[in-house]
Amino acid sequence: MKKKFLAPVILSSAMLVGSIPLSSVFAEPVSSGAVSKEWNERASVPVFVKERYAERFSSSNVSNALSYLQKHEGKTGISHLDKNLKVKNIETDELGMTHVRFNQAVNGINVEGSEIIVHFNKDNEVVSVNGRVNQTVTDASVDTTASLSSEAALKVAKSSVNAPEELTYEPTSELVVYPFEGKNHTAYKVNINFMGDEPGNWFVFVDAKTGEVIDQYNGLMHADEMKTQKGAGKGVHGEHRELHITPVKEENTGTKFSLADYSHANLGGIVTYDAKNDNTSSNDTLYVGNSAAFISDYDRAAVDAHYNSEKVYDYFLNEHGRNSLDGKGMAIISKVHYGKNYNNASWNGRWMTYGDGDGKFMISLSAGLDVAAHEMTHGVITHSANLVYRNQSGALNESFADVFGALVDDSDWEMGEDIMAPEAKANGSTVLRSLSNPNGVIVSNEQRRAYSTNGGVYPDHMDEFYHMPVTVDGGGVHVNSSITNHAAYLIAQDLGREKLGKIYYRALTVYLTPDSNFSDARKAIVQSAIDLYGEGSEEEAAAKSGFDAVGIY
Repeated sequence: MKKKFLAPVILSSAMLVGSIPLSSVFAEPVSSGAVSKEWNERASVPVFVKERYAERFSSSNVSNALSYLQKHEGKTGISHLDKNLKVKNIETDELGMTHVRFNQAVNGINVEGSEIIVHFNKDNEVVSVNGRVNQTVTDASVDTTASLSSEAALKVAKSSVNAPEELTYEPTSELVVYPFEGKNHTAYKVNINFMGDEPGNWFVFVDAKTGEVIDQYNGLMHADEMKTQKGAGKGVHGEHRELHITPVKEENTGTKFSLADYSHANLGGIVTYDAKNDNTSSNDTLYVGNSAAFISDYDRAAVDAHYNSEKVYDYFLNEHGRNSLDGKGMAIISKVHYGKNYNNASWNGRWMTYGDGDGKFMISLSAGLDVAAHEMTHGVITHSANLVYRNQSGALNESFADVFGALVDDSDWEMGEDIMAPEAKANGSTVLRSLSNPNGVIVSNEQRRAYSTNGGVYPDHMDEFYHMPVTVDGGGVHVNSSITNHAAYLIAQDLGREKLGKIYYRALTVYLTPDSNFSDARKAIVQSAIDLYGEGSEEEAAAKSGFDAVGIY
């Protein structure tokens, strides 16, 4: 039975009439060519071990993490640790805790989606272990030799997604063990990225023995030495923006000014490009103006993208000590004026892209600070939990992007209110999603609404979960994200935005793994509240209550 903890909201007739007729909002995966899949339940088994009486070691290192796992093999289900685990990374956080993250492996080949994290406190005690493991993998059951070359796999992958000749960056290929339909395949995980009418950041799994495509999904998460100086510009809604810009010298034309900000220490820059509405990336150029004032109508989208990128960068640095999307100072790149009448924005694994909207349903998407924060958070996710972009893990990917979008743009708990066109607003479509009242927003197309159990609105409880195939909204990554979005909103009502941000950032960067589901997220967020504020704290209680209220137990 669905439990309601908020006063009922009466929906206006305008909110129920019509919705944004978009094929995607915030980079929904392209569904053409998608392969449905069935996971073997034992191929992705959650592990969460919390030690009431912590085991102390001389230091917090890989050797001692392995020693702990070896001793407690029965709790994790992993055997032959010396052969079946590979160190992915080791991180120490602001609490003095050390987190040793392992990939599960067979003969040195990573098992896709299977990671285990051992958590030491500042006293070198193992206090918890979490992650997901494949309990069907043994050396005998998986032949990890490859008959197919990496180059041949790349050719197959390109063909399977109809990739154009021009790719945005060099494709990558990694040999992995991939669980699919009850069998563990040795496969090449190929990543191909391209722009065009249907941009893609495809992950294609090609059988390393037969050359057949096992599975695929679209993970698109829709200067010279002169010093950076101050400039100004006018945003999409007419706001005055103070900008960091860099002079550039061009032959025969003298000095011009670029939307390139190199004023931040240990950061590769905040740089904005003009995509010129031509659906390619080869013609994209650094956004350059004749003066330090970017005030033309064409400039407005670039001004907001540049300004908002710095705002989001400042948030993650000041609130969470994170230097850029990867935590290591990678350049933050935005591209505006993408496509024609393009009602979307995306993170493609390397940069943010913003369409201009069609003027009827959306205006320039770079106008939204929450949109910029949403897309840049996808970048943070790529470089931390790396949540797989479909089904519940994909819904968590979208949800964390929405939550941080609402934390950066802290004027409300809505997404996309600044990018809706006047015509859409007149028809009652004033936002894309709402964390505070998901049921007040119509799901955006008929194909999605066909899976509705609640009248075609965004769900706010697991009783209203949309059971979709991966060919529709990636298995509901946008639609079902509103359930965990609402949990975050409820937690914030008890704790405030600052504490919510700290708890969610810790869960994302410390506990979640690629195949985490809603239940894993609850555990990670509750544990993060305990780490930060103590067991039995009001913060722990609020985290539990928020998830209880949306039916995630």
